[in-house]
This record gives sequence, structure tokens and C-alpha cells, in this order.
Amino acid sequence: MSALILASTSRYRAELLSRLRLPFSCAAPEVDETPLPGEPPSALAVRLARAKAIAVAARHPGAWAIGSDQVAELAGAPLGKPGTGEAACAQLTAMSGREVLFHTAVCVSDGERHLQAADLTRVRFRTLRADEIARYVDAEQPLDCAGSFKCEGLGIALFDAIHNQDPTALVGLPLIALCRLLRQAGFTLP
Repeated sequence: MSALILASTSRYRAELLSRLRLPFSCAAPEVDETPLPGEPPSALAVRLARAKAIAVAARHPGAWAIGSDQVAELAGAPLGKPGTGEAACAQLTAMSGREVLFHTAVCVSDGERHLQAADLTRVRFRTLRADEIARYVDAEQPLDCAGSFKCEGLGIALFDAIHNQDPTALVGLPLIALCRLLRQAGFTLP
């Protein structure tokens, strides 16, 4: 079996991938994640997932690399990782009572073949009070998460509803699609 490398340093993606019980290592993809002018959030997620997989596969001949990326979209505009508590509070305030789209793409590449898929998750946020937002950000510190929340933790309390094909996509790695791609690449699951 070929080596499998997660093209990410995200602990969330590594935790998800470990559910598949396949041996893997992790490598930083080292790609520029700057959106192209006018690039839609869905296209950005697909482009970055592919770029991450290809970059890591190029450094590890004979291995398969898994790249994934997620871009949150509010009213047509991308939302990045907040980085600070203030930015997280501002993002959550903007999303309060609204629907936010999360585009999550995954690509599996051996440097020559590139297998990819994308998932769309629609999240409906409750109307959030400022004190709820501040308590949440203080409690969970979601500063490295697109959309300023962790749905696998306390962040689930911020929502009215989640609609998608794959519940793992919202965490950052769509495992249903990934399993399909890995099977296409020759991996045996389960």
C-alpha cells in the first residue's frame, strides 16, 4: 500500500482522518492561500485543496497526499479564520440570525492523478446576543476556525440547523467523499 500523507497541520483534520484507521503522516502544504481576484468561495476551496495535495505529493514521490480546504461564505463574501477574539466576535455578530455557507473541498493526489470532491454545508445561526458571543469565544477560543466556531464542541449551541451531505465536512475534512476518493486511488476501506 502507498504511503498516505495529510497535507495539513490542522489537528482537526488529523483527528478526522484517524477515524479511517489508515496509517498516515502529516506535512505542511506551504501554499499561498490568497484568494484570486473575483474568485468565488467555492472555487477557492477547490483550488486550495488541490494545490495542497499536489504540493505535498511533489515532495513525497510514490505517496498519496490528501489536501483539504474550507471557505466560509456570508452573503457571497468569504470569511477567513478570525485570528483574534475581537475578530471572532465580529464574525459571529455578522452571522447572527443568518445562513452561512461552508465550502469544503478535498483532493487526493499522487502527483499525476488528482481525485477531488466538494461538499456544501448550510448553517443557520440562531440570533445571538453579544454576551452569548463573548462567552462562547472566551470558552472555546475558535481563533483558528473558519467562521469562528467549533461545531464538534460548544459551537453547536450557536445554530438553529445544519444541512449537508456529510457531517464531517463542517469540521474540515469530508470523510464520506474522502473514502470514495481513497477507494478510487486503490486504498481498502474498511
